[in-house]
Amino acid sequence: MGIIVEDRETVGAPDGGWGWIVLLGCFVITGFSYAFPKAISVYFKELMKEFDCGYSDTAWISSIILAMLYGSGPISSIMVNKFGCRPVMLVGGFLASGGMIIASFSTNIIQLYLTAGVITGLGLALNFQPSLIMLGSYFDKRRPLANGLAAAGSPVFLSALSPLGQLLLNHYGWKGGFLITGGLLLNCCACGAIMRPLKCKERKAIPSKKKLLDFSVLADLGLIIYIIAKCIVVLGLFVPTILLVNYAKDQGVPDQDAAFLLSIIGFIDIFARPTCGIVASLKWIRPKMSYFFSLALLFNGLTDVCSATNTDYKGLVIFCVFFGLSYGMVGALQFEVLMGIVGKSGFSSALGLVLLIEAVAVLIGPPSAGYLVDKYKNYELIFYMAGGELITAGIFLALASFIFISRKKHKDTQQKHHGDVAINPKR
Repeated sequence: MGIIVEDRETVGAPDGGWGWIVLLGCFVITGFSYAFPKAISVYFKELMKEFDCGYSDTAWISSIILAMLYGSGPISSIMVNKFGCRPVMLVGGFLASGGMIIASFSTNIIQLYLTAGVITGLGLALNFQPSLIMLGSYFDKRRPLANGLAAAGSPVFLSALSPLGQLLLNHYGWKGGFLITGGLLLNCCACGAIMRPLKCKERKAIPSKKKLLDFSVLADLGLIIYIIAKCIVVLGLFVPTILLVNYAKDQGVPDQDAAFLLSIIGFIDIFARPTCGIVASLKWIRPKMSYFFSLALLFNGLTDVCSATNTDYKGLVIFCVFFGLSYGMVGALQFEVLMGIVGKSGFSSALGLVLLIEAVAVLIGPPSAGYLVDKYKNYELIFYMAGGELITAGIFLALASFIFISRKKHKDTQQKHHGDVAINPKR
């Protein structure tokens, strides 16, 4: 698939200037995109009573939002390559807002799946991917730091949206809460408006063909390894945060205190992401980014497994502290690793394809965990399940990177060395 465009050369990344404004917009978009599917869980207990459904039924709402966020990647890539980031984000902002406003009039759970799930999820997807693309075009040398700061939007918004959602639920009910949340999502349009594209220098008047979605990026072995690992990751990564509030309420924790658990994760995460971004910028860490990412996955998985038996509020708070730290590391590194694999030119297509493939896994994870709770009435199982998946992904990524990538680089280096010797023999 292709279109005819003029051959242009984009100016280099400024690593500052208007880039800081773009970073702010990306911060807000990331906040809504990743925090909202978790923060909406504060409404689940009320929705279960309203529509007489179970944990797995309400968990589908978050899963559909995340699946749309991931699965709409290729659509977003095509639209960005054809129309640019700013128009796509403006449309996405209206969809995200409209979905929640329409959802406030829902009379059954299926309508919520279509409105709050599909429409709002699609709107967030059309904001999220273009914002990352713009961030990557404005930052190069400072890119790990910029990614870490932008990723901090998720915990900041999680810290705010979770208690705000409980407050809105207490005062206006779930319908009023959804309506007000729809208004808040209009801020995505403002973020889209500030995504000013970098100026281009025209090199030739001769038109050339530009691919809307480049499937050739899938020929990169490093990308294939990354996709497999991330698919395993998203099966369990979001499960604890989506079901945590319901779990705490079932243990007798007051509603406001239960919602505050997500805020604790957010508070810790706020500091974890930028700090991790700074560490990832170090010269001796950046070349080994995949191993650093593997460490973050192992840390997150072990946190889930070791906290499976916590039932009192103190134990849940301790879990939230360590989960926030490890989750922040994962969030700060995941797209930096992808950018390092495919580079700036292939990032748009690679991100779209990666998110599409991951959408299936993210759609399965939370509902399957909710099903386990509905059937066995045991929350320990979901922590073991989620933790096991994260540990498996971390081990796989580290081993695969070492066996297939590091050895290939070593072999290529040796071949290059022997070639140089043959060309320039000693006299």
